[in-house]
Amino acid sequence: MPTFNKFAVVTGASSGIGYELAKQFAQNGFDLLVVAEDETIDSVAHELQSSGASAESLKVDLASHDGVHQLQSTIQNAGRPLDAIAINAGVGVSGRFVETDLAEELNMVNLNVVSTLHLAKFAVRQMVGRGEGRILFTASIAGTMPTPYETVYGATKAFVRSLSQGLREELKDTGVSVTALMPGATETNFFHRAGADDTKLGVMEKDDPADVAKEGFEALMAGKDHVVAGSLKNKVQAAAGYVLPDPMVAKAHASQSAPGSANKK
Repeated sequence: MPTFNKFAVVTGASSGIGYELAKQFAQNGFDLLVVAEDETIDSVAHELQSSGASAESLKVDLASHDGVHQLQSTIQNAGRPLDAIAINAGVGVSGRFVETDLAEELNMVNLNVVSTLHLAKFAVRQMVGRGEGRILFTASIAGTMPTPYETVYGATKAFVRSLSQGLREELKDTGVSVTALMPGATETNFFHRAGADDTKLGVMEKDDPADVAKEGFEALMAGKDHVVAGSLKNKVQAAAGYVLPDPMVAKAHASQSAPGSANKK
């Protein structure tokens, strides 16, 4: 039976912002391919199906070259146009650069940067060929500033933000829109996985991922260039990242992200 719904892909959809983005797409009539590296992605697809959406899952590690190719093949084998993609999968690594694990940081670069570039190239070519499509990149307000003790993570998100904004200008007359979602600290498993439980950032009150995802989805559908999602504090921090001297911003961030900072007044 033919389907007339639009088709969207969401990466990093097993939890957090990606999970909530998948729900936004489903609630707004999209058929979905949800992607993540862990087993729970199958449960996410079943949950979306039980709510009446059409959803398939793919368990794959996008930090690997083969994993990205497997996702691309799955999209192509679906035999339908790619109307939207939320390139959301990402991880963090927290701690003193001299002590952090290089293998973990290289894996983060592969996921946050290399796979993002790889998937963007694939999606852009598909969408430009049709003259239609929407791309949402999950960047971060961390991409607007130096991020000591999350130094490599911030650099990866600066890449994503820059890629998004550059692509948007290139594609402005093609029918393809590009939006950067720029959250701040959000109530997900991110800080625990990054090893930041003992930092002020790790213990502070955080934004609801459902609210962040809703803002991101609405910005995507409205064709906005970016949205600083979540609290007013995020908007202030992002603005400061643009206008204040980098050493000042770096010092302020360090007070929040330094190991053990959670126990300091």
